[in-house]
Amino acid sequence: MDWEKYLREEALTDYEKYVSPGKLRTYRFLGFDFIPVKNEGVWIHDHKGRKYVNCRSSGGVFNFGHRPQELIDELEKALELFDIGDHLLMSGARAALAKKLAELTPGDIQYTVFGVGGGEAVDLAIKLSRAHTSRPKVISAFGGYHGHTGFALATGDEDFKKYFGPLAPGFVQVPFGDLKALEKEMDETTAAVIFETIPATYGIKIPPADFFPGVRKLCDQRGAVMIDDEVQAGLGRTGRLWAIEEYDVVPDIMVMGKGLSGAVYPMSATCFRPFLNKFFEEHPFIHVSTMGGSEVGCLVTLKVLELTGKPEFLAAVRKKSELFAKGLAELKGKHPKLVRENRCKGLMIGIGMADAKYGPLLTMALAKNGVIALFAHNDPSAMIIMPPLIISEAEIAFVLEALEKSFSELENFSA
Repeated sequence: MDWEKYLREEALTDYEKYVSPGKLRTYRFLGFDFIPVKNEGVWIHDHKGRKYVNCRSSGGVFNFGHRPQELIDELEKALELFDIGDHLLMSGARAALAKKLAELTPGDIQYTVFGVGGGEAVDLAIKLSRAHTSRPKVISAFGGYHGHTGFALATGDEDFKKYFGPLAPGFVQVPFGDLKALEKEMDETTAAVIFETIPATYGIKIPPADFFPGVRKLCDQRGAVMIDDEVQAGLGRTGRLWAIEEYDVVPDIMVMGKGLSGAVYPMSATCFRPFLNKFFEEHPFIHVSTMGGSEVGCLVTLKVLELTGKPEFLAAVRKKSELFAKGLAELKGKHPKLVRENRCKGLMIGIGMADAKYGPLLTMALAKNGVIALFAHNDPSAMIIMPPLIISEAEIAFVLEALEKSFSELENFSA
């Protein structure tokens, strides 16, 4: 097939006919009605000859940008040794990756079960918590997002799950960051609490400094399992390898995904402390994932961890965060009627705006000005900016300029 010709001339029509006309209608509304024909670094080039900085990064999948050569090279080398691997046999590749994760995760976290996506990893974390405690209740946060599968869906925002009931019982929610509400809800039936370290789909809400230490204390007191969802916040996104390190807390289970893939091979992981492994010692084949922890993917993820863990790489993320924070503060000063607050942790950035209508409008304006970013689904007044961690200073300047143009256009539109 002549892929370049197909992508430019036929793919959009086939997408509407065979994939999703409903999605295409939404893409047209937001200004995303294009087919990517070339992705490289932070840039996406479309079939109409336009290009965009990707400030969505698929929630962290593209931490190293599109088609990162170092990781492509690692995948090619892996294919000389391995294939996906048989999930019912032992695996040296999985052993090596699990060992590296045990070295890099906080505290005494030791064991890992691999999956393909974050929702699968969250489902396992909840299954393990319920099996360990023999309790039903799972507490999550209003506005949170942990995936679209079974138990993960039950923890999430009402807008994602209201059409699919009845869902699994035993799931309740509390306001994110509210220790008093959490303490009131926790009881002798609570198996686990699960929170994103920084809720992305809720608009990059930054937790109070005492929140996660307080969650840890409550879990210890009530015998509940503390699950930390680092699928979007982890892997260098905040300028630390794991966002939870900011709060000096060791969760019982850490869930990660997206960026583990290096954007070239799907990978997720559920990592947990030794006391939780007793259940798997008694039931070693109670959970399996046919494609989870593919052997070729394990080698890619090992390279991802090597690159992400370099002190100079994390220092660069923090420097880029400072550039964004400075630029956004200036924009807030210029556009006080639009921007209420900027929320930044590394390159995990939320722009809190004055009205829910501004999120979709800013999404459209940014697309017109060469930036792909999306308003927060669970708080449409917030714009999420999550560029690849490799973004350059010149590309940061481009994004800030696009925001300036877009804010001015919104003010003129609203005048």
